[in-house]
Amino acid sequence: MYDHLTLLSGRAHPQLAGEIAEYLGVRLASVELSNFPDGEISLKLNQNVRGRDVFIVQPTSPPVNDNLMELLILMDACRRASAERITAVIPYFGYARQDRKDSGRVPITSKLVANLINEAGADRVLAMDLHAAQIQGFFDTPVDHLYAAPILDRYFRSLNIPDKDLVVVSPDEGSIKRTLQHNNNIGGTLAIVDKRRKNALETQQANIIGGPIEGKVALLFDDMISTGGSIVGAVNVVKEHGAREIYVSASHAVFCGPAIKLLSEAPIKEIVVTNSLPIPDQDKLSNLRTISIAPLLGEAIRRIHRNESVSHLFD
Repeated sequence: MYDHLTLLSGRAHPQLAGEIAEYLGVRLASVELSNFPDGEISLKLNQNVRGRDVFIVQPTSPPVNDNLMELLILMDACRRASAERITAVIPYFGYARQDRKDSGRVPITSKLVANLINEAGADRVLAMDLHAAQIQGFFDTPVDHLYAAPILDRYFRSLNIPDKDLVVVSPDEGSIKRTLQHNNNIGGTLAIVDKRRKNALETQQANIIGGPIEGKVALLFDDMISTGGSIVGAVNVVKEHGAREIYVSASHAVFCGPAIKLLSEAPIKEIVVTNSLPIPDQDKLSNLRTISIAPLLGEAIRRIHRNESVSHLFD
């Protein structure tokens, strides 16, 4: 079935790549990766990829510049080794928040990164929960965009929270569409936290639209948790409005800056994330639950390799 498939991984998230390989029943290709004393990346492929359908698993997670450069070098090596097709499997796409000019004299960095990935040799891209769906259009190659929502929703349905006790909460106005999808899949009522941005680093949450919240079990969904300021601010507002229990869920656990401190002090019963990024042991919270996306990515890779529909995964 996989005579011409080669799966390889950079150093960003080898554990996830290993789980994908296990799902597919293949071995990860052998790659030598190291750094020269000045920090330059050294790479050698230890097996033949000529004429192969190559899938490179490498989220551009922190340290984002190192992992991005490693992805580019991996693709260049495969292209120069005559791979038939190269798919960049990017579970988390860094620089995604810089997707537009929202003031003068600023770059559109996510478009620049897309150009770099195309130029390095990617024939297609497999990504999950891009911060903005229009980033797919920044690439000049096909993009298969996966969603973690079905996996996360399946977990919350397994908790068997009565519909009358459940409220699904959008942490800000920008997440309303995503929250509506979760609401349709899980049930309960819908509420929105009215968030006002004070400056580039601070947001202020004040009001609840919809609801009711009091005495309910609240589920808050976002695409990523970075510094934790926005989601914890929303959690505090929901708690002030009388929520009985609060769950927080995100596709990408970036957890940088004060995130661990803020999340550990917030009144959150459980934080549910995927393993799209590696979470260091020192960043693991007692109420953190990680759900693997390896079967989702593995099935998408299988379908791409066999020229089958990927969108069928969400039908």
